[in-house]
Formats: sequence, structure tokens, C-alpha cells
Amino acid sequence: MLDDLLTQFLDHLRYERNVSAHTLRNYESDLQQFFDYLAPERHQEEVAPEITQIDHLTIREWLSTLHSDQKKKSSIARKLAALRTFFQFLVREGVIELNPAKLVATPRKEKKLPVHLSIEDTIRFIETPDPETDFGKRDRAILELLYATGVRVSELVNANLRDVDLKNRLLRVFGKRRKERIVPFGEPAEKSLIAYLAVREKFLSNAPVTVRDAQPLILNYQGTRLS
Repeated sequence: MLDDLLTQFLDHLRYERNVSAHTLRNYESDLQQFFDYLAPERHQEEVAPEITQIDHLTIREWLSTLHSDQKKKSSIARKLAALRTFFQFLVREGVIELNPAKLVATPRKEKKLPVHLSIEDTIRFIETPDPETDFGKRDRAILELLYATGVRVSELVNANLRDVDLKNRLLRVFGKRRKERIVPFGEPAEKSLIAYLAVREKFLSNAPVTVRDAQPLILNYQGTRLS
């Protein structure tokens, strides 16, 4: 009975939903694992339940065994999603009335700590641009400001000259929904910014008048705002 329903479901995925071979294998593997859990040999003298007898408690018990086997939460969530899709197919086909997997909460995925650079790697990265070139001065200023202020790249490239207060080492940026923030920066960023501003006029040689009027802080080789 279960094997026949699985075959019908896989045919539905293959021919009606046109899923990839990889996705199809995942569905088949996840559902087969669930059926193996229900098999009589796993319950000694008990008889495997009919499809209409499988409820949310049965599914929770299976997921609990996966958790006990130290399966990843992402893997358990995928298997539960496969069950939901399978039982929803059976509801559509009139085999069962309700989808029992919908009553089972999805496990919360593990929160991974973000990967970050060490202080040494960060300094090495910031010092990568060649300070003897105009573009090197610009790129060093970009990296120093990003590191010192923590602003988004989009916020920095959208900043204009008037948004910089060198005297007080402050930068004004506009974030989401044009929300204004004033962020401080230190001496290293100040020095790099001064070095860049000293050569910034060279970038404006081919810039249109509209760019000169807008006065974007960070310029590309065409003298227009860095994208």
C-alpha cells in the first residue's frame, strides 16, 4: 500500500511537477526512511499502520528518533517538508482527508556564527591598495571608512562630499528608507580620506557637470559615482 502510494507520488513529481532528478531522489530517500520506520520489522510483532492511521504523533515520534540519532536540524526539516508534500498529494487524490504533517512544527535551524577576518588579516586587507597610485589612495580610503564606521557599501558609495566632516571625523549616511545616521571614524580613516581627497579632482576630468554638482564622495575612473 505505502509503496504503491510512493510510486504514484514520485510519478506526480516526475511528470506533473517536472522536478529535477536530484530533488526526486531526495523525496524518495526521505519518504523511504519514514516507511522503513513504520515497517513491521522495526516494531517486532506490530503491523505497519495503514496510511489513514498515520497521524502527527507518528511523525513527531519519527522526527524524535532522527534527533536522537543527531541528524542535523536542516536535514530533519527537509524530511518533514517531504512528508508534508507527500500527504498533501494524498489529500488531493482523496486518499486521506487531512494532512497530518501540517500539525508538526518545523525544527528551528541552527544559527551559524558569521565568518570573520582576524585583526591581522583585516589590517593586511586594508593595506592591500597601493598608496602611491590615485586609485590606491581611493581604495584605501574606502576600506578604512568601511572598517572604521561599519556602514554598508551602498551607504558609502551614495555619500557626497558635504556628508564628510573631517574636523570632527564624522560621516553622514542614509540607510534604508532614507534614515539618516552620523557615524564617527578614527585617525587612520581620516588620513586615508585626506590622501584621497587630494587626488579626487583628477577623477573629475571627464565627469559631466551633473556629477560635479552632486559631488559624490567616491568616484570611479570615469569621474562618476562608484556603483
